[in-house]
Amino acid sequence: MNNITFGNDRVQYHETLASGSGAGDGFDGAYAVQTHMTNSRLTDPEVLEWRYPVRVETFAVRRGSGGRGRWNGGRGVTRRVRCLEPMTIALLTGHRRVAPYGMAGGEPGSLGVNLLERADGSVRALAGCDLVEAVAGDALVVHTPGAGATGSPRSDPRGDHPECGGAAGDRTR
Repeated sequence: MNNITFGNDRVQYHETLASGSGAGDGFDGAYAVQTHMTNSRLTDPEVLEWRYPVRVETFAVRRGSGGRGRWNGGRGVTRRVRCLEPMTIALLTGHRRVAPYGMAGGEPGSLGVNLLERADGSVRALAGCDLVEAVAGDALVVHTPGAGATGSPRSDPRGDHPECGGAAGDRTR
């Protein structure tokens, strides 16, 4: 789970960000999905920007975040939201210290990372559970974790996966 809230005296917003789902015996994990949350979807970026003093600068699948294995773990996402007014930002996010594990020799997924890119160019690393005051021009950057793989990467007869630097092409998507 990756819960993010931001707001000030005038507006408040809460969202849950997707991660990757774990691989299993016979299938790769899915990219950018909610795995422990149901009936949840994000507000469209255009609506979010219209209703709140923010700009969504990045929302993309996080390349290289899924664990490598015979069946690869799903990739997380990267989301960058710039504040146009001072805001209080609160984070409640998982897998920032312990990587999503792999199974049966599969590699773990990447840890999640939370950052505050300050308007002055400095970058502050944020904890998995954190509270920070942002000023206009600051950007919250959340890299959600990838998921663990299943099976040893050496036992993959399909070739390398581009997420892990291989050249065989993305065979499932």
